[in-house]
Amino acid sequence: MPKKRNKTNNKPPKQSDEFLKGAFEENFPDFLRFLYPNADELFDFGRGLEFMDKELLEIIPDRERKQGRRVADLLVKVYLKDGSEKYILLNTEIEGGNDAEFAERIYEYNYRIWDRYRIAVATIAVFTGGHSQPKPDEYRREVLDTTISFRYRTYHIFDHTEEELLTKDNAFALIVLACQKALLEGKVPESELGEGRSTIARALIASGQYDKDRIVSFLVFLKNFIYVDNDDHHALLMSA
Repeated sequence: MPKKRNKTNNKPPKQSDEFLKGAFEENFPDFLRFLYPNADELFDFGRGLEFMDKELLEIIPDRERKQGRRVADLLVKVYLKDGSEKYILLNTEIEGGNDAEFAERIYEYNYRIWDRYRIAVATIAVFTGGHSQPKPDEYRREVLDTTISFRYRTYHIFDHTEEELLTKDNAFALIVLACQKALLEGKVPESELGEGRSTIARALIASGQYDKDRIVSFLVFLKNFIYVDNDDHHALLMSA
């Protein structure tokens, strides 16, 4: 009799985080279009993007790297239509994150980048946990007459419903939906989880705006990020 596979061993949490980071990287222009309706007027996508993993890694203390934190964070150089260069620090708070020091930590990251590279950074925090996940959008500290106030943009995966995400015709909207579905693992029948995954795949293909390589890459992300221990669902996904 075939040995039953262990779902936990097949998809450890850190691997999921790395798949999510890869999806953010590959779909970063769509991420910007998702957040900024005027993205194509604001950003010069023709000049490309520069992912500054080395610079971001250098500002993270060894103790934080050893704890496996920040694996889905990105520092990205973008170009504006006015010819200027800007930098975006994307912090992703992974499933169920409830870090009481989150706002303070990303303020420190923002400041460390400025202190080391003299780069002004726009910080965006994406929260991928459940409806009740805390979503801090400001770090504030006051000492006598001195005040530090650091506000940053936030987005939570449940800021939009499934119906809204499916009508957006944007690959990042489908990543958000994938994050919603991933939270259902172990809570709903696998048939329901597999159908949700296939719905996302069909929506991507139906959009007609992505080439074959981009579609295949996205399907691989879906297969690994939303784990379904059923080969029938895998076949359905790849034939969507």
